[in-house]
Amino acid sequence: MEVLMVYITASDLSEARKIGEAVVEERLAACVNIVDGAQSIYRWHGKIQHEKEAIIIAKTRKELLSMLIDRVRSLHSYECPCVVALPIEAGYEPFLEWVGSETGASGCD
Repeated sequence: MEVLMVYITASDLSEARKIGEAVVEERLAACVNIVDGAQSIYRWHGKIQHEKEAIIIAKTRKELLSMLIDRVRSLHSYECPCVVALPIEAGYEPFLEWVGSETGASGCD
């Protein structure tokens, strides 16, 4: 089982909570962490933007990534939301097994 951390930005805390609640409820992620108050600087449509955002860090299985991305896109207010996955190379095995269990992987308790 390959576990991923998925980094997502949201427009504000309310949107981050809505997305986080949905993906955990639907077992697309075992858990999410939300960090509010991020300061983001980016170029959009040729102009430099300065915005406050909330960060979502979701833990999931690789085979769920496509469905997770689709669900985030369906709930997100942005035209082009940031949703990027990072592999977890190693970690506390009981936690990684828990991620599998909470996302419906067979063979996990």
